[in-house]
Amino acid sequence: MSDLLDEGEVTAALKKMPDWELEGNSIERTVEFEEFMEAIDFVNLVAEVAEDSQHHPEIDIRFSQVVLRLRTEDVGGVTELDIEMAHRIDNLAD
Repeated sequence: MSDLLDEGEVTAALKKMPDWELEGNSIERTVEFEEFMEAIDFVNLVAEVAEDSQHHPEIDIRFSQVVLRLRTEDVGGVTELDIEMAHRIDNLAD
């Protein structure tokens, strides 16, 4: 298990990931697509990465918009695992 990051550590990490925001005890990113099936294809790619790492984001799909939230439930907030997963998601989205 990874240790809980304090707000300053999360903020510093997010400076390198401008598409992510700290929302409560999670980090969140919204990715928009032109078509619904593009959003679904992206979610399927995220699912494969999440399964591989055994660290799963919350995913909210609204037509062509995908909202991803990351936090480590065991510690109730953001950990290095979440930051690493955010980087992996960024690689898929960009």
